[in-house]
Amino acid sequence: MSDGTIVADNAAATGAAEEPTPGSGAAEANPVRSGDFAVGQFHTAHPDHAEPVVPAPAASTSRAGRNLPAALAVGLGLGLSLVAILLFAPLVFIPVAATGVGVATWEVAKRLREADVLVPRIPLIVGGQAVFWLGWPWGASGVAGAFAATALTCMVWRLFDHGLQTAPRNFLRDTAIAIFALAWIPLLASFATLLLLEPDGNLRVLTFMILVVCSDVGGYVAGVLFGRHPMVPSISPKKSWEGFGGSLVFSVIGGLLTVTLLLDANSMIGVVLGVGLVLVATVGDLIESQIKRELGIKDMGTLLPGHGGIMDRLDSMLPSAFVSWLVLSTLL
Repeated sequence: MSDGTIVADNAAATGAAEEPTPGSGAAEANPVRSGDFAVGQFHTAHPDHAEPVVPAPAASTSRAGRNLPAALAVGLGLGLSLVAILLFAPLVFIPVAATGVGVATWEVAKRLREADVLVPRIPLIVGGQAVFWLGWPWGASGVAGAFAATALTCMVWRLFDHGLQTAPRNFLRDTAIAIFALAWIPLLASFATLLLLEPDGNLRVLTFMILVVCSDVGGYVAGVLFGRHPMVPSISPKKSWEGFGGSLVFSVIGGLLTVTLLLDANSMIGVVLGVGLVLVATVGDLIESQIKRELGIKDMGTLLPGHGGIMDRLDSMLPSAFVSWLVLSTLL
């Protein structure tokens, strides 16, 4: 989920800072030392022969700090593709989603290892695929069994990854974070598979995806237009309470329409689902924001122009899949 619930510029100017860009040191300006020339003025070995440096044109960005045209194009393309798959070839959704889960797991493992958190990548990625796929033939039992087996494999792998003669360093920290990543990505994503396999499952998955988009769009619009009060400035400075209200309004309206028109169910289920998804989508976004803050990065990856990595698009989708499965399985 993007930083849709952003605080408007005049509020952000009071001290809210952007999250740091990976490796760029964006959190603090580069000091100009004695004898240096500032960028955009002159850059030469001798001031008598100084020539102006013409700054490169800046990319078109939104107030959320993104390349807005690229973000819209990528988002629209992905959205239309998934809608077509869910309507005309629902089972194709499973390998497509599994690919996204695998890439997201790789992105997170790569970023963690860059920070010297040595999560076992091979069992995490392969086992994560098992967690996601085994929900298809064996339902929740397959998911639970694959999760337990992968967690145990990660423990053993990290214990002996430097051989039998060398004691592992930071074993407890690394295995705990590996199991956290396993639960955060493949386990939560597996509920999309479980949701798909229920009656009218393709429409249920489509419903939860539409509501997450409604939450994102509502938060962005309300945050840009009205955002004045930061929501959790210590974690995500651009999120505002006004944006959160916009997410609620858009998501509840989307829930009423989708549950009534797509699922032919009681509209109040749509209200419950809409409110629930806004809450968990926001929390999911904040969780990833805090992780990126601790790692000192802006995005988990660079695969999607204007969005970052795959994980940067799944952060709010993952908990929403679980809550959608829980609400719709219970109330429908």
